[in-house]
Amino acid sequence: MYDYLLVGAGLFNAVVAYEATKRGKKCLVIERRNHIGGNCYTENIDGINVHKYGAHIFRTSYKYIWEYINQFAEFNNFVNSPIAKYKNELYNLPFNMNTFSKMWDISTPDEARKIIDEQRITLERKPANLEEHALNLVGKDIYEKLIKGYTEKQWGKKCKELPASIMRRIPLRFTYDNNYYNDKYQGIPIGGFTPIIEKMLEGCDIRLDTDFVEEKGFLEKQANRIIYTGTIDEFFDYKYGELEYRSLRFEHEKMNVANYQGVAVVNYTDEETPYTRIIEHKHFEFGDQKTTIITKEYPQKWSRDEEPYYPINNTENEITYNKYLNESKKNSNYIFAGRLGGYSYTDMQDTIKAALELTKTIIN
Repeated sequence: MYDYLLVGAGLFNAVVAYEATKRGKKCLVIERRNHIGGNCYTENIDGINVHKYGAHIFRTSYKYIWEYINQFAEFNNFVNSPIAKYKNELYNLPFNMNTFSKMWDISTPDEARKIIDEQRITLERKPANLEEHALNLVGKDIYEKLIKGYTEKQWGKKCKELPASIMRRIPLRFTYDNNYYNDKYQGIPIGGFTPIIEKMLEGCDIRLDTDFVEEKGFLEKQANRIIYTGTIDEFFDYKYGELEYRSLRFEHEKMNVANYQGVAVVNYTDEETPYTRIIEHKHFEFGDQKTTIITKEYPQKWSRDEEPYYPINNTENEITYNKYLNESKKNSNYIFAGRLGGYSYTDMQDTIKAALELTKTIIN
């Protein structure tokens, strides 16, 4: 008998497992995939640490979160400064003075504000959707060149059908600053994320290629408490219907050049390009290898045989999720957590924070 059965070997359960193990608890970790690490799994290929499920850049403004993750690895000083490519035009992200200068051939914040104010659509109410919110925030040019195509590819819906909340993750600046994040601490673990998860799971029993839903009857008898980070609707056999997710397809390619695109991340914001971005992994760790590896990300519709990446948190899905949430409260020995168990989009810093708060409650 285990103290905890942790369903999913991603970052959330890795933190819980580490905290539980150091307090003398016995943990069993099971994972549907054939590796640990969840979506932040990295694999070393030809000396390059490849982010197999998209770019994962650690950042936080909480000193205690930064110190926590740094006990497992040394982090470099990588700063995320992505490029946006719209057809044959290149722009800096996030939206800043470098972006505005290139787009409108201006040089001062006042000039940029004047153009944006002229293009903005003024609303006397809250924006009803992402398109209204973006046009109200940045105006026509930035919306049409840098937001509309990328966002509609990413979510598989028209911007008029998406909630305004999605756009609030993108900053707007009137300085010449290409640092995508405002957080005080930012970097990439030297050696990749997988060694971090390995250290966190030391002392645990681990079973890979194990589907909890298929073996539920047996597995739930193995522990006093179960932390479930899979999809909550699947756990309840979709009794209230499917929640919506967005999936991704990754194409990894080795290139016989030392430097393919000159930056870690290039977003493709036009509608015609089928992928949303290209990741060149060596730039995360300032690699000087003679070859490089790139990954193209293709957003796609989710189905039950696809991996869910992004919850679609619109009103309809929130209503369905709350039904599952109420159902989950009837299962006293279960805790539903993580991006899929909690049906919410969370960054790594949020994941660690939530996992530490949970361990204070259930373990201490």
